[in-house]
Amino acid sequence: MKILDIKALQILDSRGNPTLQVDVMLEDGSKGTFQVPSGASTGIHEAHELRDENKNIYHGKSVYQAVENINTIKDRLIGINFTQKTLDKNLIEIDGTENKSIIGANSILGISVAFAKASAKFYNLPLYEYLSRLINEKSFTNKSMAELVAPQLFANIINGGLHSGNKLNIQEFMILPNLGDLELNIKATCEIYQTLKTLIEHDYGKSQTAVGDEGGFAPDLSKSTESLDLIVKAIKKSNYEGQVYLALDAAASDFYDKETKLYEVEVGLKLNYKELTKYYSDLCENYPLISIEDAMDEDDFEGFAYFLKYGPKLKFKNHLTNNKTLLSVGDDLTVTNKQRIQMAIDKKLCNCLLLKINQIGSLSESIESYKLAKSKNWQVIVSHRSGETPDDFISDLAVAMQSSIKLGAPARGERVAKYNRLLNIFN
Repeated sequence: MKILDIKALQILDSRGNPTLQVDVMLEDGSKGTFQVPSGASTGIHEAHELRDENKNIYHGKSVYQAVENINTIKDRLIGINFTQKTLDKNLIEIDGTENKSIIGANSILGISVAFAKASAKFYNLPLYEYLSRLINEKSFTNKSMAELVAPQLFANIINGGLHSGNKLNIQEFMILPNLGDLELNIKATCEIYQTLKTLIEHDYGKSQTAVGDEGGFAPDLSKSTESLDLIVKAIKKSNYEGQVYLALDAAASDFYDKETKLYEVEVGLKLNYKELTKYYSDLCENYPLISIEDAMDEDDFEGFAYFLKYGPKLKFKNHLTNNKTLLSVGDDLTVTNKQRIQMAIDKKLCNCLLLKINQIGSLSESIESYKLAKSKNWQVIVSHRSGETPDDFISDLAVAMQSSIKLGAPARGERVAKYNRLLNIFN
């Protein structure tokens, strides 16, 4: 498929910060558009998100240079017959740095995904079907369609850490409805979310129902058990007890002191990695938790290895693993990077990959990371970012990968767009 034109535009993300929109037009007129997301709790090993750093313009967050970079390099791409792999390889070579710091991972990703969207139109395929064939290296012209498998939802309904202004150091408190049907799971998520709002209003006042970056509530809490108790109460009151599991994103790098090697998991509570593992185990003993993301600092390999080996053992079967194994999810640890994932495999640091396409910077590399994780029987969760756009690409990607999806609370347009896309795919 030959590229006819590429256009880039600075737009705004869900936090009101600049981000990129990229349009790719193919020779036959097929067009793909992608709006690039951005993270707040970012791992230091992520690919470089290029921003202008001029404090007088958008507080340094503008992406005019990234737009200019795309305008500069597009003449090297127009008129060439690309596949997804050859395009992404070309973009990576043009940048020439390990972390994509010259033209920016956001620039590369914008072109990469926009091209994939245009290619799906070129072949007259639903995006999830095109992506499935791309992942599984199957013909785009074959008439047979892949079996649709609805992803497990990870819905962040109480926000802490860098996603809120409260005293919770653990960043995300999520629900995982397991009713056997996507529409029922979304219904349960919405009903529990609305019930939680009424509980927070009753216990803490209406002023405490403001939402954080990912649509979850951010009441003035300081203890993890307070958040979990509220969520369990909302589940029971919504008549879903026993049908909904819980998950945490600790984002432990944000409360880790590299000098003392202690984790301040709650205000005033500082623990070493063994004590923190016991802290998590106690939570799993008392709540239906089946997944903990970034339980340790991104470079605390000793802590991660200890947590995976000696951490929580579930009292019930985890429906995602079909055994009593807790998901230990790597995000800041692995940053969707094959080298980091292989290191985590070799050192036995976790058993699940959180896949964020903007962490690595191209669709092809994201697929390679996915395949590596699956080859070792890891679970995979395709994830949004805290600074999102209304773009619903990750819903199609999660369906194509037959993975779980982390998509925030059923609130705020940029989160709801992902839910609605899933509803459209499965109806």
